[in-house]
Amino acid sequence: MQEQLKTVARRLKSAGKICVLTGAGISKESGIPTFREAQTGLWANFDAERLATIQGYLADPPLVWQWYDTRRVGIADTQPNAGHYALVELESMIPSVVIITQNIDGLHAKAGSRDIIELHGSILKYRCFDAGHPQSDVAAGLKEPPQCRCGSMLRPDVVWFGEALPQEALERAFQEVGSADVVLVVGTSGLVQPAASLPDHGARNGAFIVEVNPEETPITEIADCLLQGLSGTVLPRLIAEMKE
Repeated sequence: MQEQLKTVARRLKSAGKICVLTGAGISKESGIPTFREAQTGLWANFDAERLATIQGYLADPPLVWQWYDTRRVGIADTQPNAGHYALVELESMIPSVVIITQNIDGLHAKAGSRDIIELHGSILKYRCFDAGHPQSDVAAGLKEPPQCRCGSMLRPDVVWFGEALPQEALERAFQEVGSADVVLVVGTSGLVQPAASLPDHGARNGAFIVEVNPEETPITEIADCLLQGLSGTVLPRLIAEMKE
């Protein structure tokens, strides 16, 4: 892998703009389980239709509220890992670095990254169901959704199954990737659309595609280089190589 690291480091150092697409893998290294993995204990018998859809929320608002509240409390105590911090360091070395994440945990911001596009929203934020009014400072431990100032129930500001991604975030993501010199794809399965189309969009517009993942994915086929391993290990090594 050392020669691959040298090759990628050279590409990164000469880049004017880098887009980084991150998925569940980088968060899992901080101990955050995926949606399916989090369905343990009390929640083991509930499926996605009940916990992460508009229909499930309207059918049983307290159930869905408590599920996301439990996850929010756990995530709030979680810390970024070496992979997150390596990307922050990358920002200090390159003129433009845009983080495009499928994760809802806010760890990139907690680590110190500045330009972040959250494709699937944030579990740490809320908005009202009817009008989308943003809401902050929502207390933990509530048994049912509180009301917005307009009278609507609050909901987590995340994208549920069956919902479209925020149009502004998605449009900007494709725009940024389309003008990037390098697209770094970190810890994503490459299966969830439309985010999975971003690396291909970058490749078709001339970007050098680098995948960081312990396993091969559908993105491997279009990647110019696969750095096989955990992001918390590979990314710090890549930054160190850039300093040589």
